[in-house]
Amino acid sequence: MFKSKRRLATLVLGSLVSLSLLVTGCGSSAANNTASTGNAAKTTVIKVGASPKPHAEILEHIKPELAKEGIDLQIKVYNDYVLPNTALDAGEIDANFFQHQPYLDTFIKERGLKLVSLGQVHLEPMGLYSKKVTKLDDFKNGDTIAIPNDPSNGGRALALLEKAGLIKLKDGVGVKATVQDIVTNDKQLKITTIDAAQLPRVLTDPKTAGAVINTNFALEGGLNPKDALTIEDGKNNPYANILVVKESRKDDPNLQKLMKALNTPDVKKFIEDNYKGSVVPAF
Repeated sequence: MFKSKRRLATLVLGSLVSLSLLVTGCGSSAANNTASTGNAAKTTVIKVGASPKPHAEILEHIKPELAKEGIDLQIKVYNDYVLPNTALDAGEIDANFFQHQPYLDTFIKERGLKLVSLGQVHLEPMGLYSKKVTKLDDFKNGDTIAIPNDPSNGGRALALLEKAGLIKLKDGVGVKATVQDIVTNDKQLKITTIDAAQLPRVLTDPKTAGAVINTNFALEGGLNPKDALTIEDGKNNPYANILVVKESRKDDPNLQKLMKALNTPDVKKFIEDNYKGSVVPAF
């Protein structure tokens, strides 16, 4: 009887020790999960909408440096000039990098969005390209030249054609010009407006003699900006590309880190080494 009781006590004590170890083990695991969760919380995801070239490439270049600061930079590539702004306004992305200030101003005016620039990064000079003529004088009467269909880039393209001596615009309209502002067109050139991303493709159209194309789309289309018949002067140009965020988040420290990372000597060298003057730093 005594031995039986002692054996029972031993079994109870063993069970209690096992239960204690189990509880301790569970507590240790929970603590580890909390620490792991805490570490994960220190990594901030920033989603940026960007054009493929050179914007996404520049962003890819700075990802490792931002990772050291606890920022996981995720890049969403867009091939048009509308979705990056509407996605930003809807909160689907945290910033975008594809446009210049005049385009942003026009977009805001038309759509009433509250978006702001955090700063300039680079300039992509707009150029006139052709696969049918090798110099400006080779354009013939009635030739078709395609330009971007968005207002700010369309006016910018017309200003470039005027600078090249192919047309003359109303005095004072400058980059705000539309096709209706052409007052002199000696060769009766036909100016057509097309989505900016599609412009490199129309160069193979037998009916199109040339196209005024933004450098990012020219690069995507396999064009070399050095082969442009005429190209914008990069000095004192208002069309530098910018990092854009919602106005309510302009002081967000992580977005400020992103902007700072885009304006470093390392990024300047990356742009100069990789794009050989077809894209130039704006800082």
